[in-house]
Amino acid sequence: MAKKKTPNPVVGLVQMTCAPDPAKNLKKAISRIGEAAKQGATIVCLQELFASQYFCQTEDTALFKLAEPIPGETTQTLARVARKHKVVLIASLFERRTAGLYHNTAVIFDQDGSVVGKYRKMHIPDDPLYYEKFYFTPGDLGFRVHETTRGNCGVLVCWDQWFPEAARLTALQGAQFLFYPTAIGWLPGEHAAMNEAQHSAWETAQRAHAIANGVFVVAVNRVGLEGQLQFWGQSFVADPFGRILARASADSEETLLVECDLSLIEQTRQNWPFLRDRRIDAYAPITQRLIEP
Repeated sequence: MAKKKTPNPVVGLVQMTCAPDPAKNLKKAISRIGEAAKQGATIVCLQELFASQYFCQTEDTALFKLAEPIPGETTQTLARVARKHKVVLIASLFERRTAGLYHNTAVIFDQDGSVVGKYRKMHIPDDPLYYEKFYFTPGDLGFRVHETTRGNCGVLVCWDQWFPEAARLTALQGAQFLFYPTAIGWLPGEHAAMNEAQHSAWETAQRAHAIANGVFVVAVNRVGLEGQLQFWGQSFVADPFGRILARASADSEETLLVECDLSLIEQTRQNWPFLRDRRIDAYAPITQRLIEP
């Protein structure tokens, strides 16, 4: 008897606006997860810090009240949702580890609601309207791959998108997907040409991770105006050849569903054997901050 082929995973990207009330955001996210599952999603990823508006636009100690323990009430709720809909779920939360110690943390649930792992954001930006160093301690769990019933999920977060080292180290552990929960948008007063260039660079950098590592890249961004930031949406999935399989809109909420043929990973790597040709004997200096002349 022929062996039954395992269905390809269907990734659901939940791109949504966020209100000031965390309870409303959680309720919306739960509804959108259910909708994605009903349409056939087997892995659902929420955007970065989906439970609140993007609070890092200012430095305000009062905003630490948004943080929560992991495990906690939100993770318990999401575990029930993952189990109810039989989906792998990736959710980005503001983690309160202890008094004065906070992380930007993604939690990965399997389809039975169990927590298979978490990832604490490693690269923390400090730019105008992105004052994340005030809130988040850099991650200490390293780069990880989480084995789920729907595939091997490497999870990184937003600013990690710009670092090929993070993508490579995650891919080398067997990731089939690189998920990037994201909160990125345009600064006020920027010219349209600069906005376009910024978005193009963001997408190009991640497509390059897909190509260089022969994996699927899934970027899930928020959308809408929050404070001074206009989040540009345009969540997307790129295949191991770097091709955009689907892209959400720039100005609307959307749940994007994309089937991912995992056989493309081996097919692409056979023709582009970058992992085979890596000169690992020559890369030791990469651990230096700068290679001085």
